[in-house]
Amino acid sequence: MSPLNPLNDPSVLYLRAVLGARLARLRSREERGRGASAIEWAIITAILALIAITIGAVIQKKITEKADSIKTG
Repeated sequence: MSPLNPLNDPSVLYLRAVLGARLARLRSREERGRGASAIEWAIITAILALIAITIGAVIQKKITEKADSIKTG
């Protein structure tokens, strides 16, 4: 895991894989004209929000760890 890239965090990678699989299933539907239902859009939105919150938490953790390691004399 690269300390400079929070997108390489295992939880973020897992969420990206789950979302990618879900999007692949949605794209492969033969009934493309039907579109996604409101529930599907709610699930997709929740997943994207979870990814954003996770990335924000990882970035905040890294910044806090780095700030705590700086000696201020």
